[in-house]
Amino acid sequence: MGHPHPPRPPSPERSAEVRRRFAEEARSERPDLATLCLLVGAEADGTLDEPALDAAQVELDRLAGELPFRPGTPRAWARALRDLLGERYGFHGVAADYQRLESSLLHEVLRRRRGLPILLSVVWLEVARRAGAPVYGVALPGHFVVGFGTERAAAGEQVLVDPFDGGRLLSGEDAEVLVAGATGAELRPSMLEPAAPLEVVSRVLNNVRAWAAGRPEQSAVGLWAIELALLLPAHAARLRYERARLLVQRGEFVVGAGELEAYADVVGAVDDGVAEAVRGEARAARAMLN
Repeated sequence: MGHPHPPRPPSPERSAEVRRRFAEEARSERPDLATLCLLVGAEADGTLDEPALDAAQVELDRLAGELPFRPGTPRAWARALRDLLGERYGFHGVAADYQRLESSLLHEVLRRRRGLPILLSVVWLEVARRAGAPVYGVALPGHFVVGFGTERAAAGEQVLVDPFDGGRLLSGEDAEVLVAGATGAELRPSMLEPAAPLEVVSRVLNNVRAWAAGRPEQSAVGLWAIELALLLPAHAARLRYERARLLVQRGEFVVGAGELEAYADVVGAVDDGVAEAVRGEARAARAMLN
């Protein structure tokens, strides 16, 4: 089947507008998960204009409107969403979805009803939240899932579901198996804490960067994923280094070298050795111009 071609990027003007709105939403008092994920999609896909962004939000509203009125307990909510999204609409994931950029783009996941665990979880979260469910994201290592119930609920009143598996309700043991399968580690209670919207978006962008990192011809995708991540209020300083290296890789030697030097200055305050190594990379980048 070969690798499907990723979508075409937006114009520079549209990209600038998308980034301005992404930064504004990320810094707002209550960042909206669907909006941020859709703006990530607009940075990837130039066809995602304003009407298309609105249509995706309307689709989430429509799906929420098809849920039965206030099912009640967390378990009843979990079943209602599984029946609607997993069974009636067929939202789920398969291994091949990891090879597609579209699996990380919310508008494409709504259209194809397929995606990575985290994007399918975003669909569950946003549909459930609109219907008034007590719902939150759970960032298990390597496999994102969704929780129903309140953080303060008794253990029996918290229900985890796996949207990648069509919304299957997970037992405690199932969650342990997922974590062990992804990382070989044990499930710790801290792993079950609710994930904030910005943590979810940061993880979505990490997935996009990982997708692009394995495909040197897609370095432009890696670049915008880093640049959006740098707009999040909390981000790793190391992202600036990754961005500089990517610029050099793309042949933008002068800009990349300048950014490497700027990063070396920042890191020099903490670690001389690393700073010196980064300055060496900057010199090597400038040498490529000759």
